[in-house]
Amino acid sequence: MRIVYFTHSLRSCWNHGNAHFLRGVLSELVARGHDVRVLEPEGAWSLQNLLKDHGEAGLTPFRDAYPELSSRTYKRPEEGAAQAWGADLVIVHEWNDPELVAAVGRLRSRGGRFTLLFHDTHHRAVSARTEMRAYDLSAYDGVLAFGATLADVYRKWGWGNRAFVWHEAADTRRFRPREQEHPRDGLVWIGNWGDGERSTELTEFLLRPARDADMPLDIYGVRYPDEAKRTLKQFGAHYHGWLANARAPDVFARHVATVHVPRRF
Repeated sequence: MRIVYFTHSLRSCWNHGNAHFLRGVLSELVARGHDVRVLEPEGAWSLQNLLKDHGEAGLTPFRDAYPELSSRTYKRPEEGAAQAWGADLVIVHEWNDPELVAAVGRLRSRGGRFTLLFHDTHHRAVSARTEMRAYDLSAYDGVLAFGATLADVYRKWGWGNRAFVWHEAADTRRFRPREQEHPRDGLVWIGNWGDGERSTELTEFLLRPARDADMPLDIYGVRYPDEAKRTLKQFGAHYHGWLANARAPDVFARHVATVHVPRRF
């Protein structure tokens, strides 16, 4: 099957959590013999921030972990949409420009014979409904939602049985306990500070307990404002900045425990 996937960025996971799941899915499709083509916009925000902070070396972990994956870039939405012609299946991720979403839909309306799906892995359908309703999905065949609650939102918007739940999952080829045990020490937390959605919870369930237990705490992630960095310092946590997602298993394997602190939505 010829599959085309439109994403914000395949190469960069800098504040781009969707890349983690996406890479595993596309890698699995390639392994099953499908012809997979990935399209991303030129100058993608996540990629630009990664290159700004780490240069080309920031791409090395992705290239080493996923040698079978690559992507093509496009400058204009219509140029990108044209790449879908001749595909059997086209999936457009939610974190794409509305103009690109609409352009792919127009191609489908003009005779594209592919199945066209919208892939939503975020909470904006709940937290920013007006923003999401602005997407033109009139030519799309269905929606892939990363949870039942999100799928229900789309069903209420009229998608009915064309809204499917597609849960995110780990790529167990790469994300699994290490076969050889190594010495472990301290706690670790890997995650972006974000927009203040969990700052109180991080203090209550991670920073304060680690300090009270007198255990070293390592923090990895991006978008930590100066105030957040000061908070980490006050609690004795060590901030290390961005961590390539592909290297997370090795970091977890060097620590005793972590804490999952979901964002509120």
